[in-house]
Amino acid sequence: MAKKKNISKAKSIQRTKRFTELVICAGIIGVSGFLIHGAMKRSETIERADNGSNIIEVTEPTTIPPEEVTDPNKVIYESLMVNTKDKYRGELILVNEDHQYFGGDENLVSIIEKNNINGISFFSALADPNTSEEDDLILDTVYDPMEIFIEDYYNLYYDGTLIIYGAYRSTERQQEILDEKGSEIAAKPGYSEHETGYAFDFSETVNYDYQGTGDHAWLNENCYKYGFIVRYTEEKTDITKIASEPWHFRYVGIPHAYYMTKNNLCLEEYTDFLKKYTYEGEHLEFTDHDNRKYEVYYVPSDDGAEKTSVPVPSGKDYTISGNNIDGFIITVCHDGIPEAEHLVNTDEPDEDTTEDSSEDASEDSSEDSTDSTSEDSSEDAEI
Repeated sequence: MAKKKNISKAKSIQRTKRFTELVICAGIIGVSGFLIHGAMKRSETIERADNGSNIIEVTEPTTIPPEEVTDPNKVIYESLMVNTKDKYRGELILVNEDHQYFGGDENLVSIIEKNNINGISFFSALADPNTSEEDDLILDTVYDPMEIFIEDYYNLYYDGTLIIYGAYRSTERQQEILDEKGSEIAAKPGYSEHETGYAFDFSETVNYDYQGTGDHAWLNENCYKYGFIVRYTEEKTDITKIASEPWHFRYVGIPHAYYMTKNNLCLEEYTDFLKKYTYEGEHLEFTDHDNRKYEVYYVPSDDGAEKTSVPVPSGKDYTISGNNIDGFIITVCHDGIPEAEHLVNTDEPDEDTTEDSSEDASEDSSEDSTDSTSEDSSEDAEI
């Protein structure tokens, strides 16, 4: 009898153990089912949101804060891989005694040839008789805004004496000029803006002495509307290390020419200024003279890699330029990328305009005849 009781007791314990295991298994299955159900619910929510809002997949390393994902007014950014060495290219590159220009494959055109093709005779370029190198070359992207700029001046003042005295120069040509003029006047080879193709010098065929006065003052005051800046001014000499050159114009694009001019910034100052407007932080936002809206930010170059990831706005017009130092400037053009256009009416000027222009020209001519010398001051510039 004792033996049977022990067997019954053992079976009872075994049944209890199995029951307990079944209860535990049932609990695990129940919890698993609940979790699976919740996951399916969340999946359904994402699918509905995907059809009705702007939840997207963003290429790394771009990040979108969670609160921005559900706001349809927020700009969505995607990653664009650019060559890191392209930080040495673009209309915003800073070239001066501290920052060398690394070029060599510029897309250049002849100003004289383009003028001949387009039937333009109200300005020309002066080829240097002392060299066999073509001295009337400029970047293809700069010719059109330059031509429109000068044509508007001509239509306003009917002055056909303007000439381009110096535009693009090769490194070899810059060395020749340095040898001829000396370091107090000429920049070292590789450190002159003329080697970029973005710069040109004005002169005129009367005295070969452009000072940006008289009728010419209009050019210096309105060049920003066409994408140009007067690169070297008297008040910025301590920063640029170049004496005043009212004849030296540099193309930087309409948005930046506008902002620099209206805020009295030289290119050195503007380059440093933009670095505080990073992609991750606050962007520089402004509206130009034509009521076009822009957004500008800086992305440092990944100098340890062949490519740099640059966040750019999806579905927006934008431009990218290197700064020739340590990164890229992205300009978002909310109203489309601006192009230079004629701003002066081509009709005959009214009598008041003609009289005022004549009086101003007369006054400035008398001043210039007293103050100027027979030497060509354009030759004594930073060349």
